[in-house]
Amino acid sequence: MPDKNEMRGMSNFLEESVIREKINRRRPNEDDRYKENGENVDRLSDLPDDVLLHVLSFLNTQHVVQTCVLSTRWKYLWKLIPTLILHSSSFSTKKHFARFLSKILTLRDSLAKLHTLDFVHHGDIESRLLKKILSGVSSHNTHLQKIGINVRVDTCIILSCVSSCRALTSLKLSLYPKSCYNFSETLFPNSLNFPELTSLDLTNFVFCGGGNGCVAPFLAFNKLNSLIIHRCTVRDAQILHISSETLVNLTMHDNSFNIGKIELSTPNLHIFTFRGIPGQLMYGSGLSSVKLVSIDALMYSNDRIPPLVLFTWLLEFANLKSLTVSSTTLQVLSLIPDLLEVEHLSLCNLKSMEIKLQSSYLLGLSDVLKEAMVKKVAAKSRKEATKLRKAFDKGLQPPFIPDGIVDFLLQNSPSAKVNITTIY
Repeated sequence: MPDKNEMRGMSNFLEESVIREKINRRRPNEDDRYKENGENVDRLSDLPDDVLLHVLSFLNTQHVVQTCVLSTRWKYLWKLIPTLILHSSSFSTKKHFARFLSKILTLRDSLAKLHTLDFVHHGDIESRLLKKILSGVSSHNTHLQKIGINVRVDTCIILSCVSSCRALTSLKLSLYPKSCYNFSETLFPNSLNFPELTSLDLTNFVFCGGGNGCVAPFLAFNKLNSLIIHRCTVRDAQILHISSETLVNLTMHDNSFNIGKIELSTPNLHIFTFRGIPGQLMYGSGLSSVKLVSIDALMYSNDRIPPLVLFTWLLEFANLKSLTVSSTTLQVLSLIPDLLEVEHLSLCNLKSMEIKLQSSYLLGLSDVLKEAMVKKVAAKSRKEATKLRKAFDKGLQPPFIPDGIVDFLLQNSPSAKVNITTIY
């Protein structure tokens, strides 16, 4: 049984996290109960602990704690929860979030195994509090299976702690320097070894190459199924090599790779998703196995030469079944000179295409399109070009879907279904 000090702490905890945050307390009502021999029976509370804990594992930890006011059956159940979902955005102030964290880490049953940690903190975090969280992680390093950390802090202490969790199946790290004026990135350690890891999601990391001009940061993950690389870069290498016999899903978003090639040795790759400025040639065994592709391509306004590799990507996806593209992707493709005159031999097995309409103002792509359209019209008629320029000056915008570009992509799969959606 808990002692008086613990009960007093629990009382303060409820006052701060439940009452202060003004969250409604919900007790079982007639809808939650069944009649048995003329009396109300709470079927939910009669379920075994492991079933209730599994259900609670899908809730934000703040909401899990609220269940302690339902009845004596639920009073201490939250202490055994194997999942901690802790997001600072759920609290009105950082101070309230820090108090909640401190209480959770103090009052939680130290013998209860922790399997999942999902921790997101926007802005600076106190070193004392962070160390307390990481201490909890280290104490459960043999049981932890899923870790997600999004924080602005000294990254070395995070990586040192995470590296000890050898049982991980899922790892999501979004690490940022403490100062917004510090543009340093986190080096991805080659020493990481997670033999059971199936899902890896990285934001703001640097992959450093060796003496052979190639960097292969994921070779140690023999069971990797899903890989997400977001806002990462490569240093001291010309080729990013992604090699995995088990990789099925690859996502690359807003990376600033200053390299020329990406080599995919991924024979079972099924889904490829890309967002950003296409600047690298892609080749290897992974491209022919891809069935689902989603591309949201952009280009800077000062890049007068469109990224030709975007078209080469489409040529490499020999067995593609489904293609999702943003309207900006089609606009970038339309900037490639004489593209519509090319008879390409790809996309022969395409069954469906989805086009997502979105604004081309980002990065000034709209201005590049206007200039290209005026130049094309001027080659036939200067008068019409002047007319078009004046229309642009008055607010006319380039079409979301350039003329002829969809027919060009579907020339080898004319029966493919086309669906257009709006996301702007």
